[in-house]
Amino acid sequence: MSQRGLEALLRPKSIAVIGASITPGRAGYFMMRNLLAGGFSGPVLPVTPKYKAVSGVLAWPDIASLPFAPDLAIICTHAKRNLDLLQQLGEKGCKACIILSAPSSQLEELKACASQWQIRLLGPNSLGLLAPWQGLNASFSPVPIAKGRIAFISQSAAVSNTILDWAQQRNLGFSWFIALGDSLDIDVDDLLDFLARDGKTSAILLYLEHLSDARRFVSASRSASRNKPILVIKSGRSHQAQAMLGTHSGLDAAWDAAIQRAGLLRVQDTHELFTAVESLSHMRPLRGDRLMIISNGAAPAALALDELYARNGKLATLSDETLQALAALLPEGVGRGNPLDLKDDATPARYVACIERLLDSHELDALMIIHAPSAVSPSSETAEQIIAAVAKHPRGKQVTLLTNWCGEYSSQAARRAFTQAGIPTWRTPEGTVTAFMHQVEYRRNQKQLRETPALPIGLTQNSSQAHQLIQQALDKGITTLDTHEVQPVLQAYGLATLPTWIASDSIAAASIADQIGYPVALKLRSPDIPHKSEVQGVMLYLRSAAEVEQAAEAIFDRVRETHPQAHIDGLLVQCMANRAGAQELRVVVEQDPLFGPIILLGEGGVEWQPDKQAAVALPPLNMTLARYLVIQAMKSGKVRSRSALRPLDITGLSQLLVQVSNLVVDCPEIQRLDIHPLLASADEFTLLDVTLQLAPFNGDNEARLAIRPYPHHLEEQVQLKDGQYCLFRPILPEDEPQLRAFIAQVTKEDLYYRYFSEINEFIHEDLANMTQIDYDREMAIVAVRQHNGVDEIIGVTRAISDADNIDAEFSVLVRSDLKGLGMGRRLLEKMIRYTRDHGLQQLNGITMPNNSGMITLARKLNFRVNIQLDDGIVSLNLPLGDVIS
Repeated sequence: MSQRGLEALLRPKSIAVIGASITPGRAGYFMMRNLLAGGFSGPVLPVTPKYKAVSGVLAWPDIASLPFAPDLAIICTHAKRNLDLLQQLGEKGCKACIILSAPSSQLEELKACASQWQIRLLGPNSLGLLAPWQGLNASFSPVPIAKGRIAFISQSAAVSNTILDWAQQRNLGFSWFIALGDSLDIDVDDLLDFLARDGKTSAILLYLEHLSDARRFVSASRSASRNKPILVIKSGRSHQAQAMLGTHSGLDAAWDAAIQRAGLLRVQDTHELFTAVESLSHMRPLRGDRLMIISNGAAPAALALDELYARNGKLATLSDETLQALAALLPEGVGRGNPLDLKDDATPARYVACIERLLDSHELDALMIIHAPSAVSPSSETAEQIIAAVAKHPRGKQVTLLTNWCGEYSSQAARRAFTQAGIPTWRTPEGTVTAFMHQVEYRRNQKQLRETPALPIGLTQNSSQAHQLIQQALDKGITTLDTHEVQPVLQAYGLATLPTWIASDSIAAASIADQIGYPVALKLRSPDIPHKSEVQGVMLYLRSAAEVEQAAEAIFDRVRETHPQAHIDGLLVQCMANRAGAQELRVVVEQDPLFGPIILLGEGGVEWQPDKQAAVALPPLNMTLARYLVIQAMKSGKVRSRSALRPLDITGLSQLLVQVSNLVVDCPEIQRLDIHPLLASADEFTLLDVTLQLAPFNGDNEARLAIRPYPHHLEEQVQLKDGQYCLFRPILPEDEPQLRAFIAQVTKEDLYYRYFSEINEFIHEDLANMTQIDYDREMAIVAVRQHNGVDEIIGVTRAISDADNIDAEFSVLVRSDLKGLGMGRRLLEKMIRYTRDHGLQQLNGITMPNNSGMITLARKLNFRVNIQLDDGIVSLNLPLGDVIS
């Protein structure tokens, strides 16, 4: 995430080409030609002892002789010279370097040398970078690119060249085009942080094959996607493809989970990638998912409809009033509805009249216009009239417009006109619908990113008990716990299995169980017990949990009567209450090599293939995220439809998944958890069989997770000056209602001091951004007290760090009617301790000259106070090495 040196790479003021050449075909020749042809305005410094000049530019014999240190150097020589040249560049003071090629044996030494001299590296084995807005083509690409608003980052040179060629054919532009190569230093997360702040970039497209740090990627993606749409294509979905690419990127469904969790959109193939680029070029915010389709032929409309239903899309439903209005515009006998077939004799005027009437209604969010080549309705003329009509209509910019001008030769001019008008256009109905569904899915992911979760009801969580039980097992050398052994660990998190007994003579027990009227379902192998390796048990179908004890005692009695010589330890008895209509599910926690613990949900009773039969989520989960996992599993068919008599309780299952998530997050010793089957019957969930695999763990518990969990260790009970106690704790996504209530009790004057502007209302998106924070990059500590039996927020302090985790901007806000209790000071002191422990070097803030309370507090806590009366601000700065007085 470091931004150090990126300006020198991406916005260089001078460039040195090491190994510049006049020989066609050499890397140094291509690089010089592209740099000069691109129109770079700064000095280009060819470095070569062979020539006095290269491409008409005075050359320098070596790096030491350069008149000044270049911002950026591009090494185009043989790879064996890389290390020596990088060392010379470091001594010269160069800040960034592109290495075009290097063997894998050289990577560690290059990384160490770059780190020693604080040089940022792009590559090695990078195609280079293009920045059209700066006239910069520091790449091998022979294809120039136009200025645009999309940034493209790729880990493949081949894919990069393909996209460049395709974009040139369609006259699509880019703000940045960056080929990462091996990502030895600069990686995707660094560039996402940079591009999120770039004014020339409105959308970002990623081609990925691997990640070096999942936590950094998810964190940077979540931050950037709040401001700009980001699309991802990830190759290597199969293990065979990963082997071909030389990557080990884990379960593909885990990538889906991470991409969705970060608010990004994944496209599956190159065709979708091209479609995505085209839609991103003209993407407007989608207001909903209701699509209206109009066409001058039934067949292309049917193709669009098939694709829409295949992708679980939604058609707009027109009112009777709108249908009647359309009927008045259409010839007799023309059907009305959605899709709307205007027939093959549709003129431009008919198109325009129907489009204007549809735009008048508020019954659709997107309008897809299909046009097949027609003598009655010429392509270009129809397009021009539609463009003019949409531009004039008051709702022309509120409804998302998608156009599909079929054909090739006759439709080229029309598609060009749509592109110039900023209206996206495609060649096929299926491609148009695919682009629409990209926008729908992206909107859903963004909505999920900001949705306020509900608080789970009555969760039990005793992490110390679970840790103690797990450690006891590990101390005894036990690494696998079965159902009866894992019971106490599960109970610590409210996940109780039914009582369990073990019998040494399961055959006798089974026959007796059958005699006394309890039908035997199946035999279960019991946990391995060293001195009783043959011990087995039986599972019984019982009508209710209350029958467990009664059944067990009855069976014990009969076993003792008929087999007095048998040694009875007990009998495995589990209840399947309300078996009729129940559904067998499976919940598994696996360790993904890239993303760490992942939670999988699927059907029970099937051969387990997690990449095909399970929906996947990354912990930690809250109720909203768990609900999305359940719904995703149902929509994708991973969990099949349920009995109408006892439908699945989604809320209950979501709460169970949250409990599983809490257990896994808190206990890093858990390597694998398998609940199979989980019997679901309406709101009843029975854990019939559970296996827990353990391994000793040493290290940072949170570091193994792709998303940093809620930091429980920061919770602290604090006594204020009036004697009342309140809880200082990190903010939660569930705090949105309490935060809204808190802000409502802060005066306009105090809000003005905090936000430097008059704020009439905070909308949901504002509050979601304040509460749904990435604990890796931001921290907000709230003061919570109990008042009339209800938790309420009475103060908050916040610190947002830069991407390098060096500086953080802080703020403090206390409820206006509760000042004078010392709360502001206590909150800020806690934030200072946290940021210092988190490795930050300084805290910065600004306030107004008349905010005397904040200025006085800052001075007491050793902040440097700089009053700038001319600008009307006071800057506050605290080096975090200072001690709080």
